[in-house]
Amino acid sequence: MKMHELQAEILRLKKETNTAILAHSYQAREIVEIADFTGDSYKLSVDAKSVDADNILFCGVHFMAETAKMLSPQKRVFLANGLAGCPMAEQMDADLIGQLKAQEPDRTVVAYINTTASLKTVCDVCVTSSSALKIVENLESNKILFIPDCNLGDFVKRNFPDKDIKLLQGGCPVHASVTVHDVEKAKSAHPDALVLVHPECVPAVVERADYVGSTSGIMNYAIKSENKEFIIGTELSIAEHLQYECPDKKFYPLSKKIVCPNMKLTTLPDVYNSLKGINNGEAFEILMSDELIINARKCIDEMIRLGG
Repeated sequence: MKMHELQAEILRLKKETNTAILAHSYQAREIVEIADFTGDSYKLSVDAKSVDADNILFCGVHFMAETAKMLSPQKRVFLANGLAGCPMAEQMDADLIGQLKAQEPDRTVVAYINTTASLKTVCDVCVTSSSALKIVENLESNKILFIPDCNLGDFVKRNFPDKDIKLLQGGCPVHASVTVHDVEKAKSAHPDALVLVHPECVPAVVERADYVGSTSGIMNYAIKSENKEFIIGTELSIAEHLQYECPDKKFYPLSKKIVCPNMKLTTLPDVYNSLKGINNGEAFEILMSDELIINARKCIDEMIRLGG
């Protein structure tokens, strides 16, 4: 079956099963094209609440599908590829953060959304890369424990020097692999290009960027900018999506290392097979207890309240 034929069949099955497809921006172009909602973690979190369908099929990684289930507990939520996880989300657990909270009960625990549902149960508020600055600014507390990404945490900390922000060692191994040498090499090859990077990159890389922001922020900046050349410091798929959006501009990857293997696991046939398997038990369904949903959702609701 050719790609466009498979896409057409997916669109048919989507209607037949009353399923909404949510796809993260890091997904391949052919998946983004058949999705009902696309965007970064924050946008998809908000979109999940407004989905008017019986089922949600998430094209992304496990913690994102968990978030969709928390926000739409009455719906069935499926992950297109059940093996798609996130190394950062699994770096810390509820026991560790619970112990730290007991030591400093007056410190507000701010969790990057790239965390498991279990860990979210002991956190006060979630943030995404697009909402982190706004939410931290809106917090009444000046004492914060920011987990798990120390690079995003450092970016937040630099923006709020008056706040006492404690960081732990964690983060995205893919974004953290980018070096200053990579920036210098890319700038040397494309001296007129603006450098746009994700705050999950290490501080030394962030300092050399012309713009620092979330996936959606990077895309919006590049689309609206009058500049014609950009070096994209996040997952390689974003440079590809931008090239489709702005064929008159040029986009160069900051480093060929910025490839998320978990995001790349999901294929168009995975989406097709998931839709076929929704009614016969063969699709990968996100199952969570009511207690876990209630306790983990509190910091998600707080994220939407403070970031809205």
